[in-house]
Amino acid sequence: MAEFRYRSREIRQEDILYIRTLIERYPKESRRKLLMLERAGQIALPPVSYVRHNPLSRRARPQPVLIDTTPIEDPLRKLQPLEFEPVRRTAQEPMFNSLMEEHHYLGYEQPVGEQLKYLVWAQGRPIACLAWSSAPRHLGSRDRYIGWDAAARRSHIRFIAYNTRFLILPWVRVEHLASHLLGRMAARISDDWQQMYGHPIYFLETFIDPERFRGTCY
Repeated sequence: MAEFRYRSREIRQEDILYIRTLIERYPKESRRKLLMLERAGQIALPPVSYVRHNPLSRRARPQPVLIDTTPIEDPLRKLQPLEFEPVRRTAQEPMFNSLMEEHHYLGYEQPVGEQLKYLVWAQGRPIACLAWSSAPRHLGSRDRYIGWDAAARRSHIRFIAYNTRFLILPWVRVEHLASHLLGRMAARISDDWQQMYGHPIYFLETFIDPERFRGTCY
């Protein structure tokens, strides 16, 4: 009489006894093929002998940096010219990471996939940080807006960048600055992406928390 079925195969009592014997004889063998039987309560596997290493789980948080926090409240025209500095894979990237960790309400998270990071400078001081990365694969509102099918999405998703972080440092209070920064970014990011990854960007997207923000800068 069958005790269990696995991929249409009947597992009988004698099979289970045989597997138990194998476990006792070879306690260091891989557990993968036996997990289903263990979950069914038919066998008891030996303790796990290997734990997969995940380097991200032990990543140290960015350390604080000392910068001038004197309030900046001048009109936008007096801050010009603003300098947009791509800092991905540069000596300034730790400053970007630190400012995000300390001053963005979501903190700093290491992006994955294609990505760019920018520090924005005014009068020799950092005033803002922006991070962009590969877009999420599936996003219903975006996919309906574009009107593409699954095949077109797979082929062209690389042409979309997602604004993962946007931070204006808390001591910077300048009218229209947020919209100005986003407009400047939209004008240059495709060329920067082309230089870094060999293809342009045609579409930018972001999310906001409506309980915190109205999204008017967009």
